[in-house]
Amino acid sequence: MDKEFTDKIEKELLEQKQVILRSLSAQSEDYKKIMEEAAPGDEVDIASDVIDGKMLETLGTQDSLRLEQINNALERIHKGTYGICLVCKKEIPRERLEAIPYAFMCINCKSRDERRNR
Repeated sequence: MDKEFTDKIEKELLEQKQVILRSLSAQSEDYKKIMEEAAPGDEVDIASDVIDGKMLETLGTQDSLRLEQINNALERIHKGTYGICLVCKKEIPRERLEAIPYAFMCINCKSRDERRNR
């Protein structure tokens, strides 16, 4: 991968990372607020609050996973291995990296991985 492309991708990854960190921070505050405002004894409201809390936890988990993938992609950029499939060691097409900048597998390897995990 050429330096201009990886610099562009690095900038995008850092921007995505900031968005996720802000989102995780806000979700944590939202979850605390939901739990503090729960009306004791009102089963419908409490159930609703628990569902809202579970949704926030799930969103947090998804964001956490994406944050980890972004950090790994940034590390690969710094090591000079960005854009190389971790499975088959072939170059990942630029189009894929532009669509999913933290991709670590080429389309063929990712497809095989998804079929295996069904």
